[in-house]
Amino acid sequence: MVEYIILYLSVMNRLKQNISDFLGLFFPELCVACGKRLVSQEKYVCFDCWQDLPATNFHFKQENKVAQLFWGRVDIVAATAFFSYKRGSRYQQLIHFVKYKGLKELGSETGKKFGYQLLESPGFAEIDVIMPVPLHPRKEKKRGFNQSEWIASGIAEVLKKPVDTNTLYRRVFTSTQTKRNRYERWQNVENVFGLNHPKQIENKHVLLIDDVVTTGATLEACAIHLLKQPGTKVSIATLAYADI
Repeated sequence: MVEYIILYLSVMNRLKQNISDFLGLFFPELCVACGKRLVSQEKYVCFDCWQDLPATNFHFKQENKVAQLFWGRVDIVAATAFFSYKRGSRYQQLIHFVKYKGLKELGSETGKKFGYQLLESPGFAEIDVIMPVPLHPRKEKKRGFNQSEWIASGIAEVLKKPVDTNTLYRRVFTSTQTKRNRYERWQNVENVFGLNHPKQIENKHVLLIDDVVTTGATLEACAIHLLKQPGTKVSIATLAYADI
């Protein structure tokens, strides 16, 4: 009986793959970065684009471009980004598909790859809890998900740390930051975050997660609230650094 079940599952798996390959001839899945057709075992991003990903390796460098954004502004233990991109880069497309095209699973998958990098770094070895930058409920309802939460879930799966989506919250709806300078971005987020049950993060090392860091204003505003709690430390990790 067991042999028949194994045979049946094997046949069904082959049939499923054959159907997928057949449909791929007419409706091919394309790499979100370069636009090439994906082949078997590739999902969302082709192997070549993963290989060419402009990884920053900032997790090995205490004094890096992301960390420098917070110097003299907020006391961060460590800060890093998985990869960097210039405006118009194919890797900007990766972020665009996660954030605006609903490919939240791509956020989680990329978060896992980032997590394996963070495992190599002593600077991120003492994290207690992972906390994504929250969206305002109105914006999250419109988008259907919080992309930073999906990135955080991928990182957490690798680091084996809990994800806290309840303590830090966004209490004010803010307009987009895209076309603002650093000072305008800071003004836009200065008083928009708050904490529920802040005692839960006392004496904890929090890893703040966001999709992209440009000026660092949003992450700075979050960190300031967290660091008001006794014994709390904050590190920062973003999927991308917009090198503009």
